[in-house]
Amino acid sequence: MRERRPPGRRVGSRRLAALARSRDRIAGDEPDRSGTDPSRAGDRDDAAGPRPGVWRRIGRAALRPGRSQVAAAVVLCLLGMAGVVQIRANDAGDTYSNARREDLVQILDGLGVESRRLESEVAELQGTKARLESGADSQRVARDDAQQRVDELAILAGTAPARGSGIRMRISDPQGKVGADVVLDAVEEMRDAGAEVIDVNGQARVVASTWFGDDGSTLVVDGISVTRPLTISVIGDPHSLEEAARFRGGIVSEITGPKIGGDVQIDQSDDVVVTSLHAPPASQYARPASSGPTPR
Repeated sequence: MRERRPPGRRVGSRRLAALARSRDRIAGDEPDRSGTDPSRAGDRDDAAGPRPGVWRRIGRAALRPGRSQVAAAVVLCLLGMAGVVQIRANDAGDTYSNARREDLVQILDGLGVESRRLESEVAELQGTKARLESGADSQRVARDDAQQRVDELAILAGTAPARGSGIRMRISDPQGKVGADVVLDAVEEMRDAGAEVIDVNGQARVVASTWFGDDGSTLVVDGISVTRPLTISVIGDPHSLEEAARFRGGIVSEITGPKIGGDVQIDQSDDVVVTSLHAPPASQYARPASSGPTPR
């Protein structure tokens, strides 16, 4: 006959066994049956990155920056703007640092001519002012001054002939490649050098409203067809005008280069006469104003 054991003894032995296993795990004698090493759990958590709660806190901080962060951002923005302005100022100041010697000489000559012209004009105006303030026949002085200004404006407008020192530029173009754009470049270089009167082939007077065009192989200036070779007569300071034409990269280099293959001859003269005139167009809307009171 089999002996029956009390139920409480089996339960107690199971509890004792469980307690023993727990003690062994705590002491490190028995590995965790789940296959996980408790000592490396933190390493896995660190490798996996911050927990979702940490990311939420970082996002809230980015969306709602503090006062110190806003102040730092403003300071950095101002420093960046100041750096950009300083760099641009330095670049603007180095305009002539890389210019060639010929270009600098040409710029200096042009400034010298303009300075002398302005000094002469200032001296003339001061003399006119002194004569008008003296009271001795001031009306005659005023009329003479007004007539002189009318004559000067007529020359600038191309409605009166002119003469004076300057140059004559003869352009030979065997292949017919000197077109309107090349002649326009020559005129602009002469104006930059202080030219006061410009004429093309004695046929076309160049003024502020003059235009240049090509009609096939024929050059057209203000609607006038001019023939080749071209002769451009210019009144102004002869030395400055010739230097402006001959400096490297100027009109002489352009015409004599391989692209055009032409030839340029420049002669200085103390007596350049320009007789061609410019016919100003009739005004369509403007009329001389009456001497009466200005209408309101």
